[in-house]
Amino acid sequence: MSGEKHTMAATETTEPDTPEQADAEGAQAEAKGSGREQRGQEREGGVLNVFSGGILVVWAIMAAGPLIWVMVNSLRDSGDIQGNPFGWPTSLSFENFANAWSEANIGQYTLNSVLILAGSLPGTMLLGSMAAYVIARYTFPGNRFVYLLFAGGMMFPIILAVVPLFFVLDNLALLDTRPGLILVYIAYSLPFTTFFMTSFFRTLPSGVAEAATIDGASHTRTFFQIMLPMAKPGLISIGIFNFLGQWNQYFLPLALNAEDPDRAVLTQGLAELSVAQGYEGDWGALFAGLSIAMVPILVVYMIFQRQVQQGLTAGAVK
Repeated sequence: MSGEKHTMAATETTEPDTPEQADAEGAQAEAKGSGREQRGQEREGGVLNVFSGGILVVWAIMAAGPLIWVMVNSLRDSGDIQGNPFGWPTSLSFENFANAWSEANIGQYTLNSVLILAGSLPGTMLLGSMAAYVIARYTFPGNRFVYLLFAGGMMFPIILAVVPLFFVLDNLALLDTRPGLILVYIAYSLPFTTFFMTSFFRTLPSGVAEAATIDGASHTRTFFQIMLPMAKPGLISIGIFNFLGQWNQYFLPLALNAEDPDRAVLTQGLAELSVAQGYEGDWGALFAGLSIAMVPILVVYMIFQRQVQQGLTAGAVK
């Protein structure tokens, strides 16, 4: 009997006296459960952050390590490089850059690349943005076919077109000339530029172009004065990609611009330098030439890094 009384008393003390107390106890228990769940999620998030951070560190080392190695060796003597390729410079040898620039003719090769990109890059951006604007904003028979034609151009291996390109440029007297290589670069970069800018132009508000048309602006004026400035983030992003692709292009110049050594571009010059300096043992000049080739790419990306990120994200958000 006494045991039953104690049990009944314990039961009476645990039962809530009022509905308000029951709600309060339920809310307290729910808060404890949510607190435990939140702590569990925080622990899982911490483990995920550590894992993702480690992956990013490894990726940064893999990406930046070779660049730093090349730049460090460009300031070392050839004897030090052969003795310890992964060591630090005991003395700074800036003459490596002078040898690469003048004796290895890297200066002339760099000038040739700059002259070709000065014609191919603006031409690619202008033609690609115009084609993309028409495809994105106007409805006409064959619109979808033209769009898919540009998209298919990205899948076509350029090596299959080298022989026809060689004979076409030869018949037009453009083989081994800067204008011929400029036209080839434009044709090579046009499919990706059109594909990218078409998606970007579709995200721009159409009301602005309609208002310009109502005010009497022509299609040309609407494109160049209104829509093209609005597409500036996308233009900068695709311009960076085209600059990198055309600056580092080696196969097309090798096949279509190999007759005159004075017209060789930087990638051709670096290939010749690697062969020549490998026999002569002047590894410092070779690494200096590689550093000279990397500097424009790093400078352009550092200047337009924010615009590239904005352009890549702007096309995905309406």
